Amino acid sequence: MRYFYTLLSIVLFLAALGFAMKNAEPVTLHYYLGFAWRAPLVLVLLVTLCVGALAGILACLPLIARQRRRLLTTLREPDAVGSPRG
Repeated sequence: MRYFYTLLSIVLFLAALGFAMKNAEPVTLHYYLGFAWRAPLVLVLLVTLCVGALAGILACLPLIARQRRRLLTTLREPDAVGSPRG
């Protein structure tokens, strides 16, 4: 199974490398107040992917913190949930 994952990672890396090589043309992104950013298309896509992933992680942090607090509360109170009463 380890060989399969290694082969899969190599194939994905080569596909990403080929994508990067084919999309090396510069593009210009125009912002407000006349600001513009000129960079290769693959770099713009990579930055967009990273910003989106970071936004998703930050959006999930309150839920994760709430679940962690709930779990710690449940673990501190052994009679509160799941223990048979008798």
